[in-house]
Amino acid sequence: MDATDKAILLLLQKNGKITIKEIAERLNLTTTPIFERVKKLEREGFITSYKAMVDRKKVNLQLIIFCNVTLNLHQTDFLKKFEKDIQQFPEVVECYHVAGMFDYLIKIYAKNMEEYQQFLSNKLASLENISKVQSSFVMTEVKTLSHLPL
Repeated sequence: MDATDKAILLLLQKNGKITIKEIAERLNLTTTPIFERVKKLEREGFITSYKAMVDRKKVNLQLIIFCNVTLNLHQTDFLKKFEKDIQQFPEVVECYHVAGMFDYLIKIYAKNMEEYQQFLSNKLASLENISKVQSSFVMTEVKTLSHLPL
């Protein structure tokens, strides 16, 4: 990957609807090499998909919660089961297996505190092998990136 590929990726990350022609104009190249580079970046897996970013507040998701989850047992089968089970919940938008004071960090969107409480009581608590859950509520989004810093 060279500087032109990185520039293409940055432009596409910031605006997935940008045209090949617009990319070519911004990079002072013709459309054919840009088209070929984009197709190569897709083929090689650098570009995995194109998505629309939705404003969470406009769809009434007012709360962002980061939830630390600690499991009782840490054998591979238990970890894989938790990872499979957590994916069934649409409220969970991100889940990371982490090292440190807890086992998993999950990011959850909810309409309000009542909806989060229902999620916690009826969904997350229904999973086996959970030892401890600690929730942190986002007060202000200071910085969020929808693109990777290439």
